Amino acid sequence: MNSLTVRMARSSARHPWRAIVGWLLFVVLCLAAGSAVGMNSARTADYRVGEAGRAEAMAADGQLERRSAEQVLISARSGPLRAEAARAAVRDLTARMERLPEVAEVAAPVRSSDGRILMVEVALEGEERDAKDKVDAVAAQTAGVQRAHPELLLEETGSPSISKGVDEQRGDDLALSEKITLPVTLLTLLLVFGSLTMAAVPLLLALSSIAAAVGLSMVASHLSPDTGVGTNVILMIGLAVGVDYTLFHLKREREERARSGGRLSSEALVELAAATSGRAVVVSGFAVVASTATLYLASDVIFSSLATGTVVVVLVAMASSLTALPALLTVLGKRAERGAARRAERGRPSRRPRDESGGRVWTALLRPAARHPLATLCVSVLALLALVVPLAGLKITEMSRDTHSREIPAMRVYDRLNEAFPQHRVTHQVVVRADATQDGEVTEALDELARLADGDSLFTGTPRLRTSADHRISTLELRVPYLGDSGRARASLDHLRDDYLPATVGRISGAEYGVSGDVARYTDYPAHQNGKLPLVLGALLLVTFLMTLYAFRSVTLGLIGVVLNLLSAAAALGLLVLVFQHTWAEGLLDFHSTGSIGSRVPLFLFVILFGLSMDYQVFVVSRIREAVLAGTPTRQAVLDGVRRSASVVTSAAVVMTTVFVSFVFLHIIEMKQIGFVLAAAVLLDAFVVRILILPSAMLLLGERSWWPSRPDRVTTGPRAQVPPERPVVDVR
Repeated sequence: MNSLTVRMARSSARHPWRAIVGWLLFVVLCLAAGSAVGMNSARTADYRVGEAGRAEAMAADGQLERRSAEQVLISARSGPLRAEAARAAVRDLTARMERLPEVAEVAAPVRSSDGRILMVEVALEGEERDAKDKVDAVAAQTAGVQRAHPELLLEETGSPSISKGVDEQRGDDLALSEKITLPVTLLTLLLVFGSLTMAAVPLLLALSSIAAAVGLSMVASHLSPDTGVGTNVILMIGLAVGVDYTLFHLKREREERARSGGRLSSEALVELAAATSGRAVVVSGFAVVASTATLYLASDVIFSSLATGTVVVVLVAMASSLTALPALLTVLGKRAERGAARRAERGRPSRRPRDESGGRVWTALLRPAARHPLATLCVSVLALLALVVPLAGLKITEMSRDTHSREIPAMRVYDRLNEAFPQHRVTHQVVVRADATQDGEVTEALDELARLADGDSLFTGTPRLRTSADHRISTLELRVPYLGDSGRARASLDHLRDDYLPATVGRISGAEYGVSGDVARYTDYPAHQNGKLPLVLGALLLVTFLMTLYAFRSVTLGLIGVVLNLLSAAAALGLLVLVFQHTWAEGLLDFHSTGSIGSRVPLFLFVILFGLSMDYQVFVVSRIREAVLAGTPTRQAVLDGVRRSASVVTSAAVVMTTVFVSFVFLHIIEMKQIGFVLAAAVLLDAFVVRILILPSAMLLLGERSWWPSRPDRVTTGPRAQVPPERPVVDVR
């Protein structure tokens, strides 16, 4: 009873107000530190991967990178577009835009094939990632021209305005998610504890942990840049694990209080909870951290940002459960003791503590595993394998602009732009770097490449050739009249890379070349991720095994943990494919199927699901191991451990599911997919894996579950048939 976990809890219990004030100061300092250093956002260069990334880097080296641009569409509100009115609006718009420091160039107007729309393209200064911060100034000038020419309709779209619209929609979605999640979580906790005060404790600690994690993530962004998704994952994971860790601790303290019958002080009860559930929280927390850290091996700035947010919020949630929570439990416990003493003085009966040992429902749910473990194991595993089958048809794609919600005004204008000006849908940028003395040879090769493209129906328009001031780098822009996520657009990229470039630029000695652009990015990113997948998954499986081995000193349980986590995660992803790659659930979940899954979704979910599954694995098996260490035979220990932990695991699963389901209501398709699969995975893990498969497997294995070592206090005599009043706690 002298582990670090217990010592921290003991210190907080003995000086509760000091611990509470200290925690609040920690939260404030984290926020202050984050505000002081600010958020270091990822730059355009941080996103570069594959051939597209190398080509973009070469173009940037020659100051020939593609500029972000806004397109302004000018049309008549009714009837045909009058030439005089259109020219006046274009002159006004051009003059206004050219005065802006944010604008690099205003192109000449282009008329649609039917003559009804004029398009003016406005190129912005600076790199792509900063463009959305400059779009307000451009939009203000467009609005000014609109007011000056009320008979015309001016509409603006472009990557910057779409990005800004997506950010605003994400902010609105998160606010909606909070409005749904917080009251439902509080209601769930109220049902679990039957007390508003006790229900508020997990929620308040989780929210304070999220606040501290947001501040620390700003500091951490100077080591691993933030991509704008860090706050999303901190909110989602922080609320889930923050409530879970507090819930595990609270339920154990209440169980010990009920068992002691008033014979133990609040401080002693807090120490007991810290020695048992507190240790489980630490082990499971570090398991989540270790699992999530494997995302850094993907060498991707977004995965690194997701990993940083998750690691930070889990560590902070662990800290709150080891410091602030014991202090709060002590304060609330002493208040309850004083209330009980006053009731005793008045001759009133003491409030009967709620039974925390598991009830008839869980006994009934465990009955199949207890009576027919082999049949239960086979049926449950086969059911999960059936959900895994759709995973064989997994199709991942990079979610492009075409997948964004049409509730964003710029997206509706984007659709009209694509319809009126198909030649502006996609642009490939061929980039060549060679010695300056080879400038003429490069130009000749690119001219030949342009002639080949001109004879190919996949390309359109007039190619644009540019050369850097030092004549080392040249670019050729080729337009494609198809949407970026279409098969024909991808085919045009294949023609360039596989046929035209090797036959032209590829013949120049020592020349480096590549193709960038949206289609190239959408193609190269999944390929980059697939290349990293074996490394990340291998590390993930190894980390899961080692963490389980450390927690329970059992190779058998380590292997079981890996297999069960793999099975539940694969089943959840199979369910994701079944729902989102098809159209049958579109109306139910309010989405438009792209026939694919977002490229970052499967790997991120696999890693997070492994970590979250360890929460339940550690908590349930810890209860079983406690009983075995106290002398209970493994069979009885499995049934008692699962039954005693079932209510808290279920409560935690319901809370997690509530948090994750709220993300299904968001507009961003990848966030919908993440929220759905996390909710499904948590339910599968809590109700199938931990109630049916795990106990069935351990009952079949018996004492072999602890191989190669057995807990050193296991006995097999008659005394072991009766569980002791209080478990002997292993605090190694």
